[in-house]
Amino acid sequence: MIVVTGGAGFIGSNLVAALSERRARDVVVCDWLGDGAKWRNIAKHAVADIVAPDELVDFLAAGDVEVVFHMGANSSTTETDVDLILEQNYGFSMALWAQCAALGIRLIYASSAATYGDGGAGFDDDGSAEALARLRPLNPYGWSKHLFDQQVARFTESEEPAPPQWVGLKFFNVYGPNEYHKGAMQSVVAHKFPLALDGRPVTLFKSAHPDYADGGQMRDFIYVRDCVDVMLWLYDQPQVNGLFNLGTGRARSFDDLAAALFAALDRPVAIDYIDMPDAVRDHYQYHTQAEMGRLRAAGYGAPFTSLEDGVGDYARRYLSAADPYR
Repeated sequence: MIVVTGGAGFIGSNLVAALSERRARDVVVCDWLGDGAKWRNIAKHAVADIVAPDELVDFLAAGDVEVVFHMGANSSTTETDVDLILEQNYGFSMALWAQCAALGIRLIYASSAATYGDGGAGFDDDGSAEALARLRPLNPYGWSKHLFDQQVARFTESEEPAPPQWVGLKFFNVYGPNEYHKGAMQSVVAHKFPLALDGRPVTLFKSAHPDYADGGQMRDFIYVRDCVDVMLWLYDQPQVNGLFNLGTGRARSFDDLAAALFAALDRPVAIDYIDMPDAVRDHYQYHTQAEMGRLRAAGYGAPFTSLEDGVGDYARRYLSAADPYR
């Protein structure tokens, strides 16, 4: 069996869809579905079982599980309950690592580019304990992910028990279908789509940095389809271990993103620039770009989808559809 934690979430449900299309072995979703529409993210695909997160450790002990894709997390960058974030992101991951190590189950887990903080220490995915110690996350979410990366480095460098394959993926700015349940945490593409569809201006932050024009702030935007392709490749390469960035390796501006969205909808570009909130300004990242050399050196050679092609596919194939789910 293959277990996907957060399997009804954004990245996790896209992975479940791809595994289903691939006719993979039995896929088990581990997630909380709640009372919203999150269930629709997996409704098109047959799954072997749905397991609550607090039952997963026992489930692993009782079943024939080959690999766990650990995508589940409290991903809110504005969550203020640090104890809750540590319990859900760090404590659960630690328990999962221990169980996978004990049972010989492969583990591919989601870290985050939020571990890099303001980017002052760069975006090099050096997974050594020494390199990780230089990073300064800016919020509890980033810190919880970073804390687990550090523990993995300590375990592996001291040759403590580890899963037979372990991979951490530092996801950059992911966008694509099945993110609709995320509310304020949806991508800029999803947030601005209704405005662009109506032919109204989209709003972007003004810049408070002299080196960046309004809308010129840059991110490494990556289409979720590419993230899934990397994870499937890792599944097929059980000898690959390590901590890797997962972006495109090319930063693009928010202006570029808005232009791609308007082009996908055959609308003229219209942008209004608004003041950046005071709470955001002091810790705002003006440039993120994943260093992708380590993943390439490990053997991953497929190209990444351009911003124009990714936004176009998302807008036309999903956001414009009566049924936008993958």
